[in-house]
Amino acid sequence: MIEVISATALATIQDLGRHGSLGYGVGTSGAMDTLSLQLGNLLLGNDEDAAGIEIPLFPFEVRFVEDCTFAITGAACSARLDGERLPGKWVAQARKNQVLKLSYPTTGSRAYLCLAGGVDVPQVLGSRSTQLRGAFGGWQGRALQQGGVITPVSQLLGS
Repeated sequence: MIEVISATALATIQDLGRHGSLGYGVGTSGAMDTLSLQLGNLLLGNDEDAAGIEIPLFPFEVRFVEDCTFAITGAACSARLDGERLPGKWVAQARKNQVLKLSYPTTGSRAYLCLAGGVDVPQVLGSRSTQLRGAFGGWQGRALQQGGVITPVSQLLGS
């Protein structure tokens, strides 16, 4: 599990989107940079459509409540795990109580924090993506907030 320490507006849970619901007035939602989300999932061995955290504004900071394997893709932001710089587009292992902080990117606008197995949130209309206007999907239908707890699917499976 990870706990959100600080998140600016619009950090949300996203996957590749919800398709086939426009006839019901429901937008696609999903990651704005689908290639970066897919790359994070590929690095971790996840399904390409596994949900991750889309971070469009910085800084963003989380604490790992349990050991967790993760990858950061997308915008070239400064990523530090307990103060140690991490390379982008690479798999990293966090230990219990370590803190990950993402700072302002030098290029790009959205970063993706992908967790081993993806993020465990319920599917709504075939997607785990947050739909802010409709207030559903993702993490309680809203942007991530301080104190929010997110569970990777891999921890539910005992890996």
